[in-house]
Amino acid sequence: MSRPGSAAPPVDLGRKKASARLEQAQQRLLRLRLLLGGQLGDHKIGPPLCVVFEGWDASGKGGAIKRLVAPLDPRHVRVSQFAAPTYDEKRHHFLQRFWGVLPGWGGMTVLDRSWYGRVLVERVEGYASEEQWSRAYEEIVEFERTLAAEGMVLIKFWMHVSDAEQLRRFHSRAQDPLRAWKLTDEDWRNRERRADYEAAVDEMLTKTDKPRAGWHVIPGDDKHYARVAVVEEVCRIVERELTERGYDVRAAD
Repeated sequence: MSRPGSAAPPVDLGRKKASARLEQAQQRLLRLRLLLGGQLGDHKIGPPLCVVFEGWDASGKGGAIKRLVAPLDPRHVRVSQFAAPTYDEKRHHFLQRFWGVLPGWGGMTVLDRSWYGRVLVERVEGYASEEQWSRAYEEIVEFERTLAAEGMVLIKFWMHVSDAEQLRRFHSRAQDPLRAWKLTDEDWRNRERRADYEAAVDEMLTKTDKPRAGWHVIPGDDKHYARVAVVEEVCRIVERELTERGYDVRAAD
């Protein structure tokens, strides 16, 4: 699988070290978020921030999102989850249903799955025709280019997990009555078509990895490492973007 923008290879942080690094990154993100919202520094609101999560089933998207937003005031961040489009949503262009949740200046949105469903599940399962999903790459690239041109900071994560680790997590969920609800027949069916999904993911990463909307592939077999990597990467990108745009990030120190 091609991996543009992959994070550094995971290291064994250990739970204690991972916890310390995560807390440090979360506190940094909290201050950066206040700076983006115009609550620190010269009180000028910053650009909209949108963090997109895609990944394999049981790859740790939910856990990473939970740690990303945990330090933030819920009034200052929106988490939106997307599943299959409804009957009415199918009557419109596939990108239409995402516009309403996108953040404005000073805002932040986290997307648990996104418009990439068109070139992943809709492609593999046949919900979109080949003509539809083939042209969707350029439609998505232009959509994201428009968002970036208007100032949005767009961060896209692909949460990767190996076949063996995914299977282990599936069995672990199946045996836990408090987590069994997270495992469905569809998840097992998707596993049987992993090779097809790998081909779709590979093409998605290759065709939609652009300078202002690049992919960051997070190795997710070690959940503790993955969660730290996500929050630290968001902090790094936000700091870089703010600095390039003339904001004084020292106000978040």
